[in-house]
Amino acid sequence: MRDTWYHNDIVPFETKKSKSIIHPFKVKQHNGLTINPYQGCQHRCGYCYATYEWSPDFYDKIYVKSNAAEVLESQLRSWKYDNIEPVMISSATDPYQPAEVKYNITRGCIQILQKYDVPYYVFTKSCMILRDLELHQKYKNNCFLVWSITTCNEKIRRVIEPGTPPSQSIFSVIRKFSEAGVCCGVNIDPILPLITDTEEEIDMILDECKRSNVKCAFGAFLRLRSDIWQRMKLILKLLELDAGIAEYMKKIYQFTEPLMPRYNLSVSEDYSQGLLAKLEEKIVKKGILYDFPEFIRSKRIKRNIRNPSSLGGEQLTIMEFT
Repeated sequence: MRDTWYHNDIVPFETKKSKSIIHPFKVKQHNGLTINPYQGCQHRCGYCYATYEWSPDFYDKIYVKSNAAEVLESQLRSWKYDNIEPVMISSATDPYQPAEVKYNITRGCIQILQKYDVPYYVFTKSCMILRDLELHQKYKNNCFLVWSITTCNEKIRRVIEPGTPPSQSIFSVIRKFSEAGVCCGVNIDPILPLITDTEEEIDMILDECKRSNVKCAFGAFLRLRSDIWQRMKLILKLLELDAGIAEYMKKIYQFTEPLMPRYNLSVSEDYSQGLLAKLEEKIVKKGILYDFPEFIRSKRIKRNIRNPSSLGGEQLTIMEFT
């Protein structure tokens, strides 16, 4: 397990061509569209949901969809509906992981979305998004930027998501976007039972949200799957937590080992409901919306565009975002 997740080896990049880049997706009752400029992720989050059979080398190789912007433009030019739903960037990898410094795939896709007047929202854990501050700022009435933050505790972060920047660095970036008038959100997800679901942990995140002028916040508990459970057991050991916690987690997720593949387990409502209700109450008391902003909604797609966009941007180094 340590060889496949918790290591610092250099991750190779491999370019590939995509036949399509914008896809429908469904999460519970929510239907929408998503773009994933990369396959695989360098952030190495132990709880990651995207590490599954369809991407067995998710941590160990990054596939770069080199023609993503061109394919996206082709799909939008032939869009058969008058309206288009907001596009999520991205659902299965971080669009601003270190590979973006070299390849600019996310930036190119965003330029195309803006060209066709498509609303979008970005989910990231990165500080590298600061490179594109002006790009998002000029589209601030049609985009929403969300940072996933699991903890402000550095000891915990370095174990559960060793490839991500510290929360203080992320909130520093959020403040810059907020000052530029861009709507910013924080997603406390996943909340790890018995690890990051304490009142102290949640309050630290929400206090930083308030200081950073975050407009929206929400959260959800970790969902378990067989491969995630194996990594979670290692996380508990690395954090030197009591062995009884693993047994209690099995109780609140209502399973016995071995946890069979393809099962996705949610924490019991008896455990989660009160904590999620308290989270919502805390968020609202700070004057933060417990939801997406209203302006991120279906919109009429722009038609009759003839001139291709000028893609790309200045090449910056990863050192500028550490």
